[in-house]
Amino acid sequence: MRNIPEYIDYLLAPSCYPHKADDTHLVQTHISFVILAGDYVYKWKKPVNFGFVNFSTLAGRKYFCEEELRLNRRLCPEIYLGLTWVSREGGVFRLEGGGEIVEYGVKMARMPEEAMMSRILAAGGVRKEHLDTLVGILVPFYRQADGGERVRANGRAEAVAHNIFDNFAQTARFVGDTALGTDRFATIKAYAERFLARGELFAERIAAGAVRDCHGDLYSGNICLADKVYIFDCIEFNENLRFIDYAADVAFLAMDLDFHGYAGLSEYFIDRFIALSGDPGLLKMLNFYKCYRAYVRGKVGVLTAVDPAVEQHAAEAALATAAKYFRLAEAYAERQN
Repeated sequence: MRNIPEYIDYLLAPSCYPHKADDTHLVQTHISFVILAGDYVYKWKKPVNFGFVNFSTLAGRKYFCEEELRLNRRLCPEIYLGLTWVSREGGVFRLEGGGEIVEYGVKMARMPEEAMMSRILAAGGVRKEHLDTLVGILVPFYRQADGGERVRANGRAEAVAHNIFDNFAQTARFVGDTALGTDRFATIKAYAERFLARGELFAERIAAGAVRDCHGDLYSGNICLADKVYIFDCIEFNENLRFIDYAADVAFLAMDLDFHGYAGLSEYFIDRFIALSGDPGLLKMLNFYKCYRAYVRGKVGVLTAVDPAVEQHAAEAALATAAKYFRLAEAYAERQN
């Protein structure tokens, strides 16, 4: 039986919504409950503290809901509709009612599931034209994004190392398990240490203006290829993961294409991005950030797999996927660059 909060059980009843919701569906990540209800999506933050994300207080969750709205409206304002909440009065839950506020969330317009890039990618339907459109959105987005002193400071090798080694610490308890063998972890860690010692590469990227307030989670699961392309669900909970070299952003999507067996499209995406941005220097960073991003996706998988609120079949699938990501991270680590 799932270990989910009472308010989530309440929100799974179609009758609780003021709009038509013939059916509801719960999707979970390691940090969120996402409820699909009719033409809308309601996203609620789990009260977790993994170090890199701290949603342990109601006030904190409200703040990060507001940040999620502000930051994601940079790329798709029409999707992020506003702050929502669940309240309880006389022992009865109400969506956006009076009484004690139990939880805050984000209300979104629902995007067509058949147009999600992850689904299209799995079906082999992603085309070069899709990637051209994405590059056309991303290059001006990065140019306009904040690149001030506080942001740039996060591009130093020491700051990047902090994020990398936080990942290693957060997965330490899984090292030696099926998904992340001891030798595999050692290979990835040694590669990261060697690359991070090349501080001049990171300094060059800062000088080139490449460190910006980016998206932070740029992969196919957060892209919708509808009539209009939407890039959603950026990192709101930790600016250290968003104040990054945009090479780390584009490497994430390139890694995702590699993961699904589309190395040719991955190369095309990077080539088009370099052509439009005029930044061939990102190639020096590409393999390193691909390795980092594959490891992050593996981390997400193992954290999801041990979440008691996640159904067993979903946990098993998350663990199997995590193992594939860790294998890919190892493959990048074994390359010379």
